[in-house]
Amino acid sequence: MKCNFLGWILITGIFASSVVSCRTTKNINKVIAPKDTTDLMVNKSAEDSLKIVNATIDQLNAHYIDFKTFSAKIKVDVTDSKGKQPDITAIVRILKDSAIWISLSATFLNIEVYRVLIKKDSVILLNKQAKEVQFRSLDYLQEVTEIPFDFKTLQDLLVGNPVFYNGKVNSYRHNGNFILLTCVGEYFKNLLTLSLDNQLLLHSKMDDVDVSRNRTADITYDDYENKNGVMFSTSRQIVVSEKNKIDISMNFKQYEFNKELSVSFSIPKNYKRK
Repeated sequence: MKCNFLGWILITGIFASSVVSCRTTKNINKVIAPKDTTDLMVNKSAEDSLKIVNATIDQLNAHYIDFKTFSAKIKVDVTDSKGKQPDITAIVRILKDSAIWISLSATFLNIEVYRVLIKKDSVILLNKQAKEVQFRSLDYLQEVTEIPFDFKTLQDLLVGNPVFYNGKVNSYRHNGNFILLTCVGEYFKNLLTLSLDNQLLLHSKMDDVDVSRNRTADITYDDYENKNGVMFSTSRQIVVSEKNKIDISMNFKQYEFNKELSVSFSIPKNYKRK
């Protein structure tokens, strides 16, 4: 398992969806066909249009998942330029705004391969097969993925909140069974596809604002469950491409919010520092 692959596992939160609904994905793809997200505009000077846009944003924000702790068991499938990688099972524990603890196991062997502790300014990585430990700054995540991740973005990605979304909508469109919102941030133009009935996030299409990079990312959210009032997507697919393409599908087998959690992280004395 190479470092780059591990980095992407970390980033996608390590996640999973086996199969995203074919029908839903096809319908969404028809809606998001325009390549430049800034093409989708409405006359926001009209009072009625502004009310509709603001009501939609309010509903989207109402689905934002706030929490104290989060834990999950996730089946992760990854396909990159070299083909399908070995299946991974990830155990994730999050103390909000404090720590992300991750254990990665090779599914077919049921053997823990990596253990990771991510804090706001640091990453500790245990390679349990090589008996090595690495201490890195949080910039490590950006280095191995070439995506500008910070702690909060990774945290939001894991729990299913929108990422690289600043709440400032540049355009709005109602198209068939979907609502499309676009926002432009520091790094990405983000086209969000929402369900018409309850404004749940179904898809996020991100294009790099630096057109010379040709970097894009797509996240599809599916199979929502309402658990204690929290709408949670249990099936997700992430596709990122620039020079190469990586496809990560994630299936949340178990998950819980706001239960007591431990993120203790011991380093065996015989591990080499790398």
